[in-house]
Amino acid sequence: MGSRNLHDKPFDEGTLKKLEIFELYTKAWLPTFIMSNVECICIFDFFAGTGFDMNNVPGSPIRILRQIKGQIGNVFQKRTKIYLIFNEYDKTKCNQLELVCDNYINENVELRRAKDNKFLNYKILQEDFKILFPQWIECINKYPSLVFLDQNGVKFTSDEYFMPLVNSHNTDFLYFISSSYVKRFGGTEEFAKAISYDSERAENEPATWIHRNILEELRKRIPQGNETKLYPFTIKKNVNVYGIVFGASHPRAVDKFLDTAWKENNINGEANFDIDDDLGKKQLDLFSLQKLTKVERFKQKLREKILSRVLVTNKDVYDYTLEQGHIPSHAKEEMIRMKAEGLVSYSRSPMINYEQVYRNQNIISYIIK
Repeated sequence: MGSRNLHDKPFDEGTLKKLEIFELYTKAWLPTFIMSNVECICIFDFFAGTGFDMNNVPGSPIRILRQIKGQIGNVFQKRTKIYLIFNEYDKTKCNQLELVCDNYINENVELRRAKDNKFLNYKILQEDFKILFPQWIECINKYPSLVFLDQNGVKFTSDEYFMPLVNSHNTDFLYFISSSYVKRFGGTEEFAKAISYDSERAENEPATWIHRNILEELRKRIPQGNETKLYPFTIKKNVNVYGIVFGASHPRAVDKFLDTAWKENNINGEANFDIDDDLGKKQLDLFSLQKLTKVERFKQKLREKILSRVLVTNKDVYDYTLEQGHIPSHAKEEMIRMKAEGLVSYSRSPMINYEQVYRNQNIISYIIK
């Protein structure tokens, strides 16, 4: 079960997509906290790699630095201190990572100036994650943190590591899990210690649903009353799929991730391919009713819940939309359609967005006709 050397060859298509999603979320995450007048923010990349692949394509540490560079004006304006922890257990890779990070910062005057003024602070560590994580969990709990866990297996989804992240209210985290590992080790004792997995059920479902099943098991472990929400994004590469599991407790973070995911795929916001064959559902069958796509099915359920007065306010609708893994524009489109049909009434806008619901606390009730 040893880790593969990921960086002695070019990043494959799946790895590139994974890195792209993480970078896009980092880009959305940074200004949210930099502009909120917090003293400092932290980003942890516990399996950081070498910084570049053999073709000089940047890995996660350089992509993080690239996004910080894009926010440097705001960093100086708000005087936000950013702390980066990059960990790579392999000594040779760690030495290479330290070199490329130092070079990247020194070659970019904005980053160098931020470092000199103590706004950009970073550590390159070579440590076993099992030892490192307990040392930093207090910091993760104290400050707004983004935690990136790019692992080959599932052992770090065990309660020992998963629950502290779930219970940390300032933390967004992203796990990456390979289906090939699940298939290969799903029946082992080590695997069972980390996460329960219904292999019989998995055999009766598409192989591309593996990460949905893992996500369901992880969701069962979240204590009642805990606000942490989990969302999947599946990346397909040949016969294998990689699963991103995103977790956060703050609705703003959930909103940002779902926006990132749906921009990657406006069919389902859940994979870089048509995981439920929604495009096929668009084809009419002469002998059966047309099946609903994921977006159509959501809009139908939303309509039913509004007309039955289960959802009454814009906050109700916004929270339900995020809970279902959809973006506010999907709900807004259905509300506008319902108003045009004379089913509901509200002022000029249904006001289904984070700014109105949480930041401005502008809560309105819809009138059902």
